[in-house]
Amino acid sequence: MKRFSSLAQALGPVAGLIVIFGLFAVIGPDSFSSSSNLETIARQTAIVGSAALGMTLIIISGGIDLSVGSIIALVTVVIAALLQSGMDPLLAALGGVGAGVLCGFINGFLITRLRVVPFIVTLGTLLVVRGAAKGFAREQKIDAPLTWLKELLAALPPGEGWRIVPWGVWLTIALAFLVAGVLAYTRLGRHVIAVGSNEQTARLCGVPVDRVKVIVYSLGGLFAGVAGVLQFSRLTVGDPTVAMGVELDVIAAVVIGGGSLSGGEGSIAGTIVGALIMTVIRSGCAQMGLPNWVQEMVTGGIIVVAVALDRWRQRTKASGGA
Repeated sequence: MKRFSSLAQALGPVAGLIVIFGLFAVIGPDSFSSSSNLETIARQTAIVGSAALGMTLIIISGGIDLSVGSIIALVTVVIAALLQSGMDPLLAALGGVGAGVLCGFINGFLITRLRVVPFIVTLGTLLVVRGAAKGFAREQKIDAPLTWLKELLAALPPGEGWRIVPWGVWLTIALAFLVAGVLAYTRLGRHVIAVGSNEQTARLCGVPVDRVKVIVYSLGGLFAGVAGVLQFSRLTVGDPTVAMGVELDVIAAVVIGGGSLSGGEGSIAGTIVGALIMTVIRSGCAQMGLPNWVQEMVTGGIIVVAVALDRWRQRTKASGGA
């Protein structure tokens, strides 16, 4: 029975994705199932999906990060400013990712040193980082010269259909396999799960809990930085107001994919499926011409249902253990 429950939990998000996609394919316009729209869905998922890789590690460790959207905005501003100064595009992208890592490190440092819950710390850094992005950009968009960075999430040009999806999507897929490998086969992965499952027990077993948390939040900042690079690829400008509310989509993707807000549970495959579910729903609503307020209500409802399912799983597990 326990094995069946675990299998159902693993396959649940995939079944949900299939049902939702099939529903929109039936009731939506023919364009929803077109190859061009499928490519668009993949491109839109890449931004949320890449940020959700880091969020998966954070949530498995028993934490939360509300500053992801602000970090993405800051990264776009940093990249645009570096490109404007004449820096090489690759170095500019690395500089943006570095800014994301720094923000994540600060989150982890404050959480472990001040002993303040992650929700409060990252709620504060959400505002601080957003304010820093606006101040750095002088509250306006920063134009940047066009470089190959714009091709990361650009629609595939004629004659390059062999790529199937843009390079930015392939980057997200490669990073997903990398993080899944870290979780499954490395000491860090085992420590992350141990900290999220029971922090006190992990500490008694010799796990360097504070160090693990700092590393996890730094990785969260790194993947938010990658999402910022992909966001810049779509915008081709540095925009300090972009990605507002993205942190909710990122968190929802992890929870929908089976991650537990109580810590100790989650998977990269589930997170990617959760991100796809969010994108498919938004794409389907847009294809059907539904207004933005309907899309926002649907997204909010999904978050509530996802958290409710998470709590139900925890209660079921507790009662089963009893």
